[in-house]
Amino acid sequence: MRAHFARRVAGLLATLLATSFVIFVAVYAAPGDPAVFLAGGKEGLTPEKLAAVREEYHLDEPLAVQYGRWLWDCVHGDLGRSFQYNDQVVDLVSSRLPTTLTLVVFSSVFLIVLGVGAGILAAVRRGWVDSVVVSGTTLAASVPSFVAAIAMIALLGVKLRWFPVTGSGEGFWGTVYHLTLPSLAMAVGSLALISRVTRQAMLDAFSSEHVEVARATGLPERQIIVRHVLRNSLGPIMTMCGLVMAGMLAGTVVVETVFGLAGIGSLLVGAINVHDFPVAQAVLLLMVVGYIVVTTAVDLVHPLIDPRVRLNRSEK
Repeated sequence: MRAHFARRVAGLLATLLATSFVIFVAVYAAPGDPAVFLAGGKEGLTPEKLAAVREEYHLDEPLAVQYGRWLWDCVHGDLGRSFQYNDQVVDLVSSRLPTTLTLVVFSSVFLIVLGVGAGILAAVRRGWVDSVVVSGTTLAASVPSFVAAIAMIALLGVKLRWFPVTGSGEGFWGTVYHLTLPSLAMAVGSLALISRVTRQAMLDAFSSEHVEVARATGLPERQIIVRHVLRNSLGPIMTMCGLVMAGMLAGTVVVETVFGLAGIGSLLVGAINVHDFPVAQAVLLLMVVGYIVVTTAVDLVHPLIDPRVRLNRSEK
């Protein structure tokens, strides 16, 4: 386990390094010259002024030198200064991150409760219930998140007026009330994936020998489902939930824009529109780091939940 942990950490660091370089190059390869934006536009811009701006922001240095400087600053907690707001990127991100994290956590609760619950129901109640669950979750997965968001706003927000359609609210219950629709819009697209993984994992567990032995001993069906079937299905269920939750950080871009939430997703959209490269790089890096850390944590926790995985790795 220690060797596996060391390998995973080394792979995590290597992946973060490679990803940071890709993000840095991709942002600077986007159309538009940041020096022109920093200089206030092309109107009245002289070559001397443009050169001075490039020198001030180190844009005249080779790409490798710029990347090394940026990476060194990131390691030390300095993400640069926003071109648009003229404020530290760390302050901008930290002020908006709580809204995004709350949205992701709330969406994850919906995803786990509804997705895993639907998968368990489909596996236990075979027949028409199974068909209805599979069909319903498949239909939900076919709807893009922005379409689901607009439909929820039109029906539940504007027509029925059950939920607010903008803002993140104040206080715990105010936040829950305001983020219900955005959270549902984010979770609805992944319900089919989670429910199908849960359903298939439980069906595989139902057909295992130890479940047949438990039935032969006369254990009640409820105990068999909880102790033997669901417990042995937690490995793949937890892994898929972790992967989907890790990807939700990037999914906030669309939902926050539609619902007018002041999170890092909407901050990224605004930064890209005005070529605010330091903010775009910081947000993209944060999303990638969040995804890699969560998936690595899931991979490390998986053997603790499923001893069979730990046994297989020890035999290799």
